[in-house]
Amino acid sequence: MHPAPSVIFFSTFSGLGFGLLIFLGLGMPATTGFNAFIFFTIAYLLAVGGLISSTFHLGHPERALKAFSQWRSSWLSREAWCAVAALTLMAIYGAGLVFFGQRWTLLGLLGAAASLGTVFTTSMIYGQLKTIPRWNSPLTPANFLSICIAGGALMAGQTTAAIILLALAGAIQVATWLRGDTAFADSGTNMATATGLGTIGTVRAFEPPHTGTNYLLREFAYEIGRKHAQKLRIIAIALMAVLPILFLLIPFSHFMALFAVVSHIGGVLTARWLFFAEAEHVVGLYYGKR
Repeated sequence: MHPAPSVIFFSTFSGLGFGLLIFLGLGMPATTGFNAFIFFTIAYLLAVGGLISSTFHLGHPERALKAFSQWRSSWLSREAWCAVAALTLMAIYGAGLVFFGQRWTLLGLLGAAASLGTVFTTSMIYGQLKTIPRWNSPLTPANFLSICIAGGALMAGQTTAAIILLALAGAIQVATWLRGDTAFADSGTNMATATGLGTIGTVRAFEPPHTGTNYLLREFAYEIGRKHAQKLRIIAIALMAVLPILFLLIPFSHFMALFAVVSHIGGVLTARWLFFAEAEHVVGLYYGKR
């Protein structure tokens, strides 16, 4: 898959925003008034900003509202409904904390659940794609959810929980990479199965389907060198989990907390770029790219 910036920003920042909303809905931190306003402002800027950025990857952004009509069969539609529910519930819950000093617990729990559901439905947009074996795994939603919750704990200032969750998210990320490296081969899909000609002999491409590029090649046949990918994986895991944990283990200061957040965001952006760059769509078989 071509790693479009809009999709990378969406999956990174919306995940952080909804992760923070999860902890705010659970009452962590237990804050009201202006402090609550600051936390909710940050969460909404991240969540809504990420959702808006995703529309730039659509061929017809003006048709985005049509996504709401297919909730019975589309994970994208379910994501849209979950996001609206989460943002609405948390807006009411946040208003109670900011303006009335009241914690409406049930609303907070429902908002946290809807926020978690938003990230899960986002992950399933990718996880249910059998055409991309690397993504078609329970590790895909586990990866999205673990990073979301770890980032939320970090943004919410829950130091102990953040250390544990960051370590867990890092472990799941590594497992996702290791499993993904063999997923295409393990799927059994090759040029013979793709064409249905395997029963009559060895199948190979005689010549490319055409000499120029097209949408499928641009979007689904992106290739990244193995050495380049390995370096980026080390950078991603170091920034996403290792450095933030080290910063949190140092005696607390706002600067260390800020460094941890910035490092984590950089790591997640790198991991998300790899998520799309390393995707191996079966359509690449048609063009001799797999």
